[in-house]
Amino acid sequence: MQLHELKPTVARKTAKRIGRGGKRGKTSGRGGKGQTARAGNSTRPEMRDIIKKLPKLRGHGVNRAATVNAEKILPVTINVSALEVLENGVAVNPKSLVAMGLVGARRKKAPVVKILGTGSLTKKLVVTDCLVSKSAKEKIEQAGGSVV
Repeated sequence: MQLHELKPTVARKTAKRIGRGGKRGKTSGRGGKGQTARAGNSTRPEMRDIIKKLPKLRGHGVNRAATVNAEKILPVTINVSALEVLENGVAVNPKSLVAMGLVGARRKKAPVVKILGTGSLTKKLVVTDCLVSKSAKEKIEQAGGSVV
């Protein structure tokens, strides 16, 4: 037996072609006349109405929350103890934190970062473009660093 000699075990059944004369002409299995005999008489799927009621996301990009509700976006938080991994004198900003893998990027961009004061810090760091809590600012300045 070869590939071109293969045959299906069960012969394919031809579909009934309704409304083409012969045995199933005239009403084509739809009963008499009226609304149900016409095209488009089926009930609407409920899910379609639910989808239609959802607000449109048009004109604000894919991430609607990031463009419309920008003030509601929470910053990515990182503790002072996580910055202990860095070397002395390193500039700390959202881009550098993403590059070092300490903070994840949001839609391929550096997110708003807030540094919190949990843990201890001994490294001298220069922090720019980050939100900083009071306790974190104290710890950074105590270690000889600065917050710009």
